[in-house]
Amino acid sequence: MTSHARRAIVALLSALSVTVGLVLAFAGNASAANLVANPGFEAGSLSGWTCSGGGSVTSTDKRTGSYALTAAPAGSDNARCSQTVTVNPSSRYTLTAWVKGSYVYLGASGTGTTDVSTWNPTGGSWVQLSTSFSTGANTRSVTVYVHGWYGQPAYLADDVSLDGPGTPPTSTTTTTTTRPTSSTTTTTSTTTTTTSTTTTTTTPPTTTTTTTTPNPNVPLPKHVLTGYWHNFDNGAKPLTIAQVPTTYDIIAVSFADAVPAVRGRVEFNLDPVLSQKLGGYTIEQFKADIKTVQGRGQKVIISVGGEKGTIWAGDTTSATAFANSVIELIRTYGFDGVDIDLENGVSATYMGPALRTIYNGGGKIITFAPQTIDGQSTGQQYFQLALAVKDILTIWNMQYYNSGTMLGCDQQVYSQGTVNFLTALACIQLQGGLRADQVGLGLPASPSGAGGGYQSPTNVNNALNCLARGTNCGTFKPSTTYPTIRGAMTWSINWDASNGYAFANTVAPFLDTLP
Repeated sequence: MTSHARRAIVALLSALSVTVGLVLAFAGNASAANLVANPGFEAGSLSGWTCSGGGSVTSTDKRTGSYALTAAPAGSDNARCSQTVTVNPSSRYTLTAWVKGSYVYLGASGTGTTDVSTWNPTGGSWVQLSTSFSTGANTRSVTVYVHGWYGQPAYLADDVSLDGPGTPPTSTTTTTTTRPTSSTTTTTSTTTTTTSTTTTTTTPPTTTTTTTTPNPNVPLPKHVLTGYWHNFDNGAKPLTIAQVPTTYDIIAVSFADAVPAVRGRVEFNLDPVLSQKLGGYTIEQFKADIKTVQGRGQKVIISVGGEKGTIWAGDTTSATAFANSVIELIRTYGFDGVDIDLENGVSATYMGPALRTIYNGGGKIITFAPQTIDGQSTGQQYFQLALAVKDILTIWNMQYYNSGTMLGCDQQVYSQGTVNFLTALACIQLQGGLRADQVGLGLPASPSGAGGGYQSPTNVNNALNCLARGTNCGTFKPSTTYPTIRGAMTWSINWDASNGYAFANTVAPFLDTLP
């Protein structure tokens, strides 16, 4: 039977139902229809679907019909079940599904514009997830998917729908999603039957448009290497997040963007030039790469500020907007925390509570990247902020470059580019109240990484050795040793990649030798 004939029969039955008091639920026509094959898994199998983690159908717990999808994530697999669907270019689509379980995701990739996903954080009952997207001018297919989260219990999914322009898949049995106080229309061969179904909903289905990614609970090593990842193209080697080598323990994504209309608020936008340089790097791939490196034990944080950053959080309103927007980014992209690299001023009074809000909202890794001038004394706002959040601060990675000369803790003047400069200035923070395990040394990865202050990775190791063991020092030697000195930071991973990873390949192995 042709689709036109089927629609004619359904239309006739719809007219008759007015007389007999029946209400029919329609899947729609070719211009607005469910484009997903086997959407309710009523084939009794995973026909049309591909699952990474041994998914199956179940009749024990389903939302409608006889079956639902069930899949159990493993420690290294999120049990993703996906289907590639034919779509029209430059068209709008709505993707929905009913799910049950904690950390169940619904999304679409390959849209040609912005890939989308949404998730359900709690799982005691069936909830409907919904998201929408537009296809690109040349997009002819997209991949829709559901998945759970690593190591979490099995999840359920049912009644997946992609609604929009296109031709619905041909199958012998098509079941529409049951809606409150409606009926289900089932077409089998040339016979159509209608059964009335009433669903009582006491509260509206919970939906969400965020995509918080619960991060694997892998602790950082005792000594760590932090590097900044460029979300822009400045001549350094472009990299995807997944291409960052495991020598880097913390990857700081630089940078979040200020939202001009709301002071304090930040957002993240994948740079289109960088995306093109990487062959069409998408937000969905970016998110997936974050999960990939987290699975390798690396942490990914969002950095705010930078040399040209215009982010300001100097009063209660702006600080609240800042904290809330960072939490949104953590939930959307799966960041492990935030890096504060505000080179144009910071307020300890308002940023301190904001950071505690972020910490309580899931951002457990909090790092600072102050300039050397910001760490000259405890009277500096940056230093005061560090001390105010000392109990939740992960690392203070001061930038020992673009500085000229500065005073050390012995009140002597030291020039950048020397071991003395690193040890004598780190001594100020170590004597000023920060724990040794919170202090890191920030250096350029190559001469191209800064306007001044570059020194060889060997010098960096010598400074760390001086602070940790009291050996390999310059003319300045601290009065005590700091065996738990946390490590090093570099600007940037991309400049390091351009230089053959000379920084990471020299410093990271040395960190492993520290006490």
